[in-house]
Amino acid sequence: MAALVLLVVVVLGWAVAAYNRLVRLRTQVQASWAQVDVQLKRRHSLIPNLVETVKGYAAHERGTLEAVTAARTAAAAAAGQGAQEQAGAESVLTQALGRLFALAEAYPQLKANENFLALQAELSGTEDKIAYARQFYNSAVQSLNTAIQTVPTTIIAGICGFHPEPYFEAAGDERADVSVRF
Repeated sequence: MAALVLLVVVVLGWAVAAYNRLVRLRTQVQASWAQVDVQLKRRHSLIPNLVETVKGYAAHERGTLEAVTAARTAAAAAAGQGAQEQAGAESVLTQALGRLFALAEAYPQLKANENFLALQAELSGTEDKIAYARQFYNSAVQSLNTAIQTVPTTIIAGICGFHPEPYFEAAGDERADVSVRF
């Protein structure tokens, strides 16, 4: 009888420990996603100033400026829709910003503008922070997904409704050019 009670206590202790570990991992994923979201919002807030600065020098490049504005709006609207949806919208925004900075190469006065250079440097720093936050988020997701899918924790995960989280993956075009320079 004592052995049975001991076995029940050990199993219950393990179940509680496994559940608590899964909760910690899920909380880490949520916290790391919040950091990604903060950096993306920071990026979104810099873009209107950048577009306004470029507008003064390259007014006839309206299509590029409108594409950046539309991509920013779409990326901001994708906030809260999950990692996959937001990653897609952010990829479009990254491509539009790339075209904007390529456009700046054609305007020497713009490249020399202090406001443009400051915004460019700020955006570059923000891109670095986004990359780090993405990496941290994906690491947290990997830990959670591994715990959910390994035996015996998978039993507790299934009973308690834990599910794998999606990675924040770069789109194909973004993967190809890893060294983005602004």
